[in-house]
Amino acid sequence: MKTKHSYYSVRSSPNRLDWDNQPSAFKSYPEKFAKIKLDMEKENHSFIFFTAGITAKKTYPGVEYYLRVNPSAGALYPNEIYFQSRNNEGIEDGIYHFDIQSSRITFLKRITDEGIEPFFNLKEKQNGFIFLISSIYYRSSWKYKNRAFRYCLLDAGHLLGTIEASCYIHEKEYDIIYDFDKQALNEAFNFDNQEFFTSAVFITKKTDKKVTKAELNLPLVDGSLYFEKNEMIEKAYIDSLKVQNPQKQIFKPNFNFNKSFFKEIILKRRSIREFTKQSISKIEFESIMQAVNNLVTSNCDEELNLYCVINRVQGMKLGLIKNGVFIKEADFASKAGYLCLEQNLGKDSAVTFFITSNSKNYQAMYQKAGLLGHRLYLASNYLGIGCSGIGAYYDDEVCEFIGEYTQVLYALAIGK
Repeated sequence: MKTKHSYYSVRSSPNRLDWDNQPSAFKSYPEKFAKIKLDMEKENHSFIFFTAGITAKKTYPGVEYYLRVNPSAGALYPNEIYFQSRNNEGIEDGIYHFDIQSSRITFLKRITDEGIEPFFNLKEKQNGFIFLISSIYYRSSWKYKNRAFRYCLLDAGHLLGTIEASCYIHEKEYDIIYDFDKQALNEAFNFDNQEFFTSAVFITKKTDKKVTKAELNLPLVDGSLYFEKNEMIEKAYIDSLKVQNPQKQIFKPNFNFNKSFFKEIILKRRSIREFTKQSISKIEFESIMQAVNNLVTSNCDEELNLYCVINRVQGMKLGLIKNGVFIKEADFASKAGYLCLEQNLGKDSAVTFFITSNSKNYQAMYQKAGLLGHRLYLASNYLGIGCSGIGAYYDDEVCEFIGEYTQVLYALAIGK
């Protein structure tokens, strides 16, 4: 996909928005489907809420703006969450959609001997939760055009991060699945081409009871209200479906947060808009990196590189770090700001990050980058340090700066 930014491209192709066709950020099934209000006193209801719930609402003249546990590029929220529940206390066995706007779960289908397990080549029932993350791409392409597929995947990765965080505070173990029959599931959920699945999360225990493939017979529900087809994005999705030589990671992450306080941080998480050029300590930086570099349990664990531009960390040299090792020493704050489309966030931060990869598994690597970005948000906020994701940067110039021609997936910045 030719979606790179350059100094020339951002000036020669200004982005003009069609405010008359702004998509909705919420999907809701018809009221004929039973909808269950989440009860935060129930453990599994709380678990679901912390995957994507609304935490605040801001009102401006003519506009209502909702804040969620997960960030999103441009606050466009292109992703949806579906899940199967089997033998979970307080939730009837079935297939559900998380109606985020109303904080309800929509009961799409009751299950007994059938389920979605066969879409993952499983012949036995799995007790627990199977989460499915989808993207309604026009919510993002309305603003970001062809580059939107990147943001759909990064935002899906942030949802993987929220599921990971909810698993931590609710003491559950997860396994991320990228390699499954996504097209068959898209068809089963009657998505047409407007919505597609990108990943799944298993929080399950295997049984010895046989399962058959569920038939859902769902109506087509428009999750954006407006829709404009983007052939490049749809082709990019199809072209990136096949997972090549996946490397499985079976080990679990090991976090050390106070769970009660961590829960408060999740609810208060925000994207910082500007930094005051204050320093953070070396201990704070190392603590954040320890959380970010935890293992990610999945069936396709892509190798990512994490570059850190050290701008203001007490007790550390100025310079560029790659995966924990200094590779350049100098004051690169202004350079980092320039690379982030000349945004002050990149130069006024304590640390600016670039996540890269040479992986061939496009969907998996971008979603893992989003998950690591979410860890960075929460680990920084836990220490009272602000964080902001930066999805736009001069791609090739970042490569020139770091000294490696690679795929630049995500930029982020932390500071005070």
